Amino acid sequence: MAPANKKLRKKKAAKKIEVQKLPAAPTVLAEHYANPQPTKIRITEDAEAKGATAEAYDYWRAGSGRNQVPGIIKCFGARPDFLKQVVDFSNTVHFSEGHLIRRHKEMIASYVSFLNRCPY
Repeated sequence: MAPANKKLRKKKAAKKIEVQKLPAAPTVLAEHYANPQPTKIRITEDAEAKGATAEAYDYWRAGSGRNQVPGIIKCFGARPDFLKQVVDFSNTVHFSEGHLIRRHKEMIASYVSFLNRCPY
């Protein structure tokens, strides 16, 4: 090995800088859940749902096969007649067969909600 190469290696070794790992910055999603903002739309919770609202929630449960009503559905609780229309429309547009499978449509919808910092 030539002496010039040895000098070059010594210089490179001397220039090495110790890199400290910093704690990860909080993500937007973590920040969102740590400091939730109140919604502007009145949410009707399952326990509060009565009459037509309870029927509309049951209508959604029957079609989805799920028990827990998500916030995006609850925000229509004040208008149960409209909620049923939204559920039917959503099933037609979002969950019918098309170019994208349901999983991809849900991923896109979730990501858009995340970008918009949607609390639902």
